[in-house]
Amino acid sequence: MYTRENADAFVAERKYLLKDEYRLNFHLMSEFGWMNDPNGFIYYNGEYHMFYQHYPYQPVWGPMHWGHAVSRDLMTWRHLPVALAPDQTYDRDGCFSGSAFEREGKLYLMYTGHIVTGPDRDNDYRQNQNIAVSEDGIHFEKLASNPIISAEDIPAGASQKDFRDPKVFERDGTYYVVLGSNDGQGHGLILLYRSDDLVDWTIVGEIARGDEELGDNWECPDLFELGGQDVLVMSPQRMPAQGDNYHNLHSTTYMIGRLDIEQSSFNYDRYEPVDYGFDYYAPQTTVDEKGRRIIMAWMETWESEIPTQLGHYWAGAMTLPREVVLQGESLLFKPVEETKAYRQNGYETGGVPLSGIKDMEVSGDCYELEVVFKADQAEEFGLKLRVHGEEETVLSYLSAEETFRFNRDKSGIGLGGERRAKVALKDGLLALNIFVDKSSVEVFIQGGEKVMTGRIYPGTHSLGIQAYSEGACSMLSFKKWDMK
Repeated sequence: MYTRENADAFVAERKYLLKDEYRLNFHLMSEFGWMNDPNGFIYYNGEYHMFYQHYPYQPVWGPMHWGHAVSRDLMTWRHLPVALAPDQTYDRDGCFSGSAFEREGKLYLMYTGHIVTGPDRDNDYRQNQNIAVSEDGIHFEKLASNPIISAEDIPAGASQKDFRDPKVFERDGTYYVVLGSNDGQGHGLILLYRSDDLVDWTIVGEIARGDEELGDNWECPDLFELGGQDVLVMSPQRMPAQGDNYHNLHSTTYMIGRLDIEQSSFNYDRYEPVDYGFDYYAPQTTVDEKGRRIIMAWMETWESEIPTQLGHYWAGAMTLPREVVLQGESLLFKPVEETKAYRQNGYETGGVPLSGIKDMEVSGDCYELEVVFKADQAEEFGLKLRVHGEEETVLSYLSAEETFRFNRDKSGIGLGGERRAKVALKDGLLALNIFVDKSSVEVFIQGGEKVMTGRIYPGTHSLGIQAYSEGACSMLSFKKWDMK
């Protein structure tokens, strides 16, 4: 039987096995074993709490537990005991994703219980919603009344088995929760429930439904207010590629619109990717004491090779925390200010003419860059990171196509590939803010208008940084800091 105590003891006894070759320096990872979706992201009692989907016994997906870590600055994390284990009849095959909420000083976790009902684990299952409560934010007790939302509470027209990932929010003194689901006919949908006490819930209705372009199941919904607008962030599964966008097996997207609770509808005009790279899924947001809306996501992709699963004893990490900012009818995603406190050994140059390849005479595997290019007459220009021999990770701009690309075909072991995003120059300029952390690259383009995230696994000698151009351009400024 799985228990929290057994999980903690197992991890404590085996942490010495970890290989640190690709362990990240300023991103949250599990201490051992498997990590996926962020859960219960909340600012509570002066600290940021991040729970996460966790299988502590192997670096593979298994019966889900909830790992737990806290931070005062979103950058340095301290691991706490496992918060949830699948130890009840209603969650025996996994404590799936969910969220956290504070009420009367107590910390509530709402999560999905997963139950396998037949021999085909991929298709024979049902799901329900449960609550666990803590007085101290560390030790959680599941309610005797669980499940608090069960299969009998699923409305007609929604899947009777895909019914998961509750995200709780409060509006006008009433608690609401959004749940991800589908209609069984290839369309994702979002269900909304309401409660006065976080325990007794009633259905409001289905507030949004997709079409063939928006995937066949919607996971990890998050609905929040920002700048007087309502924002829905969610993760559609098996969404077909649309131009340069949505080329991963599962995607993330956001819609800006209006939640009409009385009409049980979320009205929106369009949807946009949250991240344009390779490895970004199941984001969750919270509001902190500064009033910032902060978002973090799982920095991996489902059903793809993760090199650290083989002999490294860990797999999975979270992205850098990003601040969500409403600008007109779009969202900007910016690195949080706290990253700047981790800068060391600054280096700066500027006014550098480019034509061909230039070695930047600085190097590393854990750093931040701020770079501004002036396109001039160049057909293509950009940066090559983690360079050594044949290895390189290429970030470049194609002027004629107005497209930014992230290419990892020569990034080392692990998967290759390329992701592209449409990006307009501003007065002929391209501004990049890049974070490299051992086995991850996050690129913030034009002040966060677009972000691209990817995992890479180069050799330990691949430390070089190069700028390059096909045709003449100039690098107006180049700033580098080690991140420690």
